[in-house]
Amino acid sequence: MSSDVLVVGAGPAGLAAAYRAATEGMRVTVVDDNPDSGGQIWRGEHKKITSTGAQIWFERIRNANIQFVNGARVFQQIEPGKLLAETASAVRELSYTKLLLATGARERFLPFPGWTLPNVVGAGGLQALVKTGLPVEGKKVVVAGSGPLLLAVAAYLRECGANVLLIAEQASALKLARFGVSVLQQAGKSAQSLTLQRRLKGVKYLSGCWPVAAHGDEKITSVSLVRAGKRFEVACDYLACGFHLVPNLELAELLGCKIEKGVVSVNEFQQTSAPEIFSAGESTGIGGLELSLVEGEIAGLAAAGNREAARKLFPVREKQQKFAQVLNRTFALRDELRELVEGETIVCRCEDVTFDRLRVHDSWRAAKLQTRCGMGPCQGRVCGAAVEFLFGWQAESVRPPVFPVRVESLATKRHKQAEQTEMME
Repeated sequence: MSSDVLVVGAGPAGLAAAYRAATEGMRVTVVDDNPDSGGQIWRGEHKKITSTGAQIWFERIRNANIQFVNGARVFQQIEPGKLLAETASAVRELSYTKLLLATGARERFLPFPGWTLPNVVGAGGLQALVKTGLPVEGKKVVVAGSGPLLLAVAAYLRECGANVLLIAEQASALKLARFGVSVLQQAGKSAQSLTLQRRLKGVKYLSGCWPVAAHGDEKITSVSLVRAGKRFEVACDYLACGFHLVPNLELAELLGCKIEKGVVSVNEFQQTSAPEIFSAGESTGIGGLELSLVEGEIAGLAAAGNREAARKLFPVREKQQKFAQVLNRTFALRDELRELVEGETIVCRCEDVTFDRLRVHDSWRAAKLQTRCGMGPCQGRVCGAAVEFLFGWQAESVRPPVFPVRVESLATKRHKQAEQTEMME
């Protein structure tokens, strides 16, 4: 399959980029590992009949000449301009002239005693499970951690019949008040905030509060939280817990894109340091839906060669970038969260590596060699952000495949590389 512009990621940034490139006459392909487009934030929205922003974009996409490859996970580069993606039954070769990475972000998890108990899940993770059929009607849920996602998740769970007992936000009341002022200055975000407040009326919201332990045997039965130095316990069926977001950088790193301060480095046209590769959305910095959309539009136009149209969107992006700076300052993690973990607390869930086994090392590389931390199926996607926060360790390399794949997929990769070598000879 060959494209003028290949977009990896079908969330808001990827869809906006694909639409803009397609309207410029480019042959556009979008590949995503989910069965449907929309990413985490717009998951399932394409099936609804509303006039929301999501529906406006889905309508645009339906009327554009864009090819979708869903349920396919990009795991390797054969050579510049060619990627391999694994589906449920095969491996797809994706060729392109321009590549646009819109790989989004994932939740940040911080370890604490009991965080590996069943029914202790990511906030966004629980939302995704409910969207795919998990029943939560009548279930007692505590939502905890940090970031605006907590409110959206709590509102959604409540509408699905869950008994949301409280929302525990680790950010201080002062920081949240300042953030509220920034929200009020933007009409769209102010309206969203008011809507969330109505949907969450009656739900207790505690600032400067965070979980310190989950309790239970076969699954969670209660969670201990702390606020203003006082510890209290809440009985619950689920703890939905996530500490803001972490950009997905693995594919960008594999392709040689420069990474700075934990995000993909891009120029004013969203172009990375790697030739013919662009990036947009949360992978270039956590900034919310509106920033992801405008970055996607700029990247799509630039990839199609229409820099003049892309430049007209710069003021919109600048406004959203300023809001993103406030967002990330507000929900920056407090130092006290490093004290949650105890010696026997598991940090790497895949390999059952405890905090005690990690703290005797001075780098993630050393810890990997001695404990296999970050070498399990998730390839450090869960524990990586945790050890960065706890120890300041950085990932030193990304090796293919960037996701676990079937052995036959790796064999396909070797076969294709052999074919390329034969053609060159």
